[in-house]
Amino acid sequence: MSVKHPVIAVTGSSGAGTSTVKASFEHLFRREGIKAAIVEGDAFHRYDRVSMKKAVATALTEGKTLSHFGPDANLFEELESLFRSYSEIGTGRTRKYLHDEGEAEPYRQQPGTFTPWEDIPLGSDLLFYEGLHGGVTTETANVAKWVDLLIGVVPIVNLEWIQKIHRDTMMRGYSAEAVTDAILRRMPDYVNTITPQFSRTDINFQRVPVVDTSNPFIARDIPTLDESFVVIRFRFPEKHDFPYYLGMIKDSWMSRPNTMVVPGGKMGLAMEIVLRPIIHDLMEKSRT
Repeated sequence: MSVKHPVIAVTGSSGAGTSTVKASFEHLFRREGIKAAIVEGDAFHRYDRVSMKKAVATALTEGKTLSHFGPDANLFEELESLFRSYSEIGTGRTRKYLHDEGEAEPYRQQPGTFTPWEDIPLGSDLLFYEGLHGGVTTETANVAKWVDLLIGVVPIVNLEWIQKIHRDTMMRGYSAEAVTDAILRRMPDYVNTITPQFSRTDINFQRVPVVDTSNPFIARDIPTLDESFVVIRFRFPEKHDFPYYLGMIKDSWMSRPNTMVVPGGKMGLAMEIVLRPIIHDLMEKSRT
């Protein structure tokens, strides 16, 4: 962790909604005049798209499972090195994963490939990570150690699956069967690598729908924010002004001493009210 060069990480599994939260943070950064070095977790996958398919097929022939959730398909040591380096000197090595033609065209590369490793330019105010593993720890890497503010984005699992199925079928062209197979294949890594992170987060945002999601594999649409509540769990409740939060967010309430519930449609507002003073404090400490 670092006062001079803070690291903020938003972590959650694929389809959990971390990209939406990333957009909220970017809005906060613009309003506060913060220059953030933004890093996407996909940059630290071990394999490009073609190599991953081959590696998955090889693992299956050996009776093993391989998924983007687990350590075998990722570069956790390199991710920790980036966080450590940025904390110490305000820079570090990263790259981009090019998801589609639009992202790949400026680099004159194929989609599903990585750009070359590059150093983050000096002069940014903080590093902002969004991806699967912002709070991961293993026998060989401790990424969470270097994070100053760790945010979890954790819909209940059926909602998470609905969001993933819809995103991968509608936006990425996968069949529903292929997405279901991926969900099943990565379950051990989900249990052993992804979920333990949410015991380390400073704040968790968990969306809970109030419509029937009992069979996510046949759901025709994604429950909207207005069809949901957001459960916000605070690791250190003594650091938060809950009466202020409750006064600012209509129809919110405390379900436990460390847990606040807000209407789903107020999620963006809740994030700004809760996170803005924390980020402001990080910046004040950094600048002084």
